[in-house]
Amino acid sequence: MGANSSSIAELANNSYLQHLAGTETISENDPFWNQLLSFSFTTSTNGPDTQLLEEATLSISKSLIENNPRTENFQALVKIFLSRTNELKVSAECQDQLFIWQAHNALFIIRCLLKVFVSQVSEEELQLHFTYQERPPLSYGAEAEDLLEELICTLVHLIIELPLLDITYSILLESVTTLLVLLSYQLFQKEIIRESLIYKCLMEGQCLQYTSRVVKTLLYNFIRQEKCPSPRTRIFEQTSEGSGLLYGLASGVASGLWTVLTLGGVGNKTSQQGDLSSPLANRSLLLLLVLSNLSNRPEKPNPYRQSIMSFRNTQDNTAIQSPNSYCFQINFNSLYTALYEQQKSDQATLLLYTLLHQNPNVRTYVLARTDVENLVLPILETLYCVEERNSHHVYMALIILLILTEEDSFNRSVHEVILKNITWYAERVLTEISLGSLLVLVVIRTVQYNMTRTRDKYLHTNCLAALANMSAQFRSLHQYAAQRIISLFALLSKKHNKVLEQATQSLRGPVGAEENSPVPDYAQDLNVIEEVIRMMLEIINSCLSTSLHHNPNLVYALLYKRDLFEQFRTHPSFQDVMQNLDMVISFFSYRLEQAGADLSVERVLEVIKQGAVALPKDKLKKFPELKFKYVEEEQPEEFFVPYIWSLAYNTTAELYWNPQQVQLFTMDSG
Repeated sequence: MGANSSSIAELANNSYLQHLAGTETISENDPFWNQLLSFSFTTSTNGPDTQLLEEATLSISKSLIENNPRTENFQALVKIFLSRTNELKVSAECQDQLFIWQAHNALFIIRCLLKVFVSQVSEEELQLHFTYQERPPLSYGAEAEDLLEELICTLVHLIIELPLLDITYSILLESVTTLLVLLSYQLFQKEIIRESLIYKCLMEGQCLQYTSRVVKTLLYNFIRQEKCPSPRTRIFEQTSEGSGLLYGLASGVASGLWTVLTLGGVGNKTSQQGDLSSPLANRSLLLLLVLSNLSNRPEKPNPYRQSIMSFRNTQDNTAIQSPNSYCFQINFNSLYTALYEQQKSDQATLLLYTLLHQNPNVRTYVLARTDVENLVLPILETLYCVEERNSHHVYMALIILLILTEEDSFNRSVHEVILKNITWYAERVLTEISLGSLLVLVVIRTVQYNMTRTRDKYLHTNCLAALANMSAQFRSLHQYAAQRIISLFALLSKKHNKVLEQATQSLRGPVGAEENSPVPDYAQDLNVIEEVIRMMLEIINSCLSTSLHHNPNLVYALLYKRDLFEQFRTHPSFQDVMQNLDMVISFFSYRLEQAGADLSVERVLEVIKQGAVALPKDKLKKFPELKFKYVEEEQPEEFFVPYIWSLAYNTTAELYWNPQQVQLFTMDSG
């Protein structure tokens, strides 16, 4: 490419890159560095352009890996970057763009090289690439670790200290992305990494003192959702006269310039999902999730997780009971708004889960909100659009609902919120429905989808657990929600009869089956379906025994399909829970008979409402309250680490590698 190259393909022949990767050592004081770093570049936000860039420079990167032990040019490049970051904060405040521009360019090259290093060499070998100077005996690796740690700490320091402005957006984005690249060794391991030099730098070294500020800054980047600056405000764009400010400045110190490269800036090709509108927000959130899921052990707790678990609202003036060095305060109202506005992304859903599950301050705040529908509706839409979402996003959305339904205040409040015209609900026009009834509809639909498609036992269990938690507080259930509850029971009943028939047939001997062919375990299938049926009966019973007078539509649906329950009256697994249903069906059936024949729907509901007042409460048998709590797995990182890295891999162009190289994913990454 030289000084006049015009395409990505020619980068492999660029004289500056070839010199960097060549066999000649370049002094830190050599004018070459000004020449190398004097280029204009719009950070790519789409995969194809990033892949082209990597393929074009792969041979150069491999040459550097081969020659660096002798030339130490990579270390020199890192030191050049470190030296140019000292004045960045002052430069930003003074709108002095030269330092920011060249520091950004140095970091961009470092990140591109590190990406190849991570995929080509081990972490121990990477450490060596930070120094090859002769060392005294017994000092192996010490200086390497120091320079690597200095780079990591500098990136952390930039993230927390540099103000987010149009002229600093690109270097802040590069800083976050470079940390993600360094941490991406996990992608090339099938097992979860527990010990790592890079982890040690971030969790035990000089970076430890910045833990709470890192978490706070990354959260604020997510909250702000700052879009990429328009081309006119970027530090390296040309002026109307045809020569950019920095282009001219650099011309004074460099004999040649790279051509201006534009590789998919804002407004160009479609970006990776979730990264186009605000790549800094997306990658900050990904980095936060990665950091909070690094190795966490009782004897050595993860400080980033500790910080996420303990931060408080800026309006919380109560004294801290036990001072926590990782604690900080942040505006919960802004955080809540960002969380519900971004719920269509896996990352935001995962952050919401993390905060609700691990931070009691956030959980208390969310449950106290009077506009909980803003948060719940996007979650319900995620569950409703199950075919368009990956299975893990659906699962996390469901767990969030389960956590919320553990609180009675939530279960009461959702029935007080009346919604108008839910446009994404396609099965039926819902002109007016309570949030609680809509929640019931969507969860039941998820159960039915799971029964016919995925058949995941845990999804069933969590759906029914959420319904069970809500059941005692069901209020004024919409007629359609009441119908769907009974329809789900009808579906389970039909499935039960089918499995029972198959089990009976298998005992007589399979017709036309080979002598040694395996026989399905119908007994186990029958046991599972009966557990689900019992849970549904308990949910219906819980509603009837605590709030029958509030739910005439459920009683109506129960009477309309009363024949469904006949076969379970004498079943030993259901006799106890069927007592109340039997009594309610008999009581209201008698009152309807007394009211006469050919009753209209309105008249039937009127009889039910009158009967609900007359029904003696002591006639209904009391059962223990249904309450289910979400319990995280003993080793949650076995699920979350692959999930988070799959999101990073799929939404961040700069983290694309050949899928054949990636070892971590053993799951559906969506």
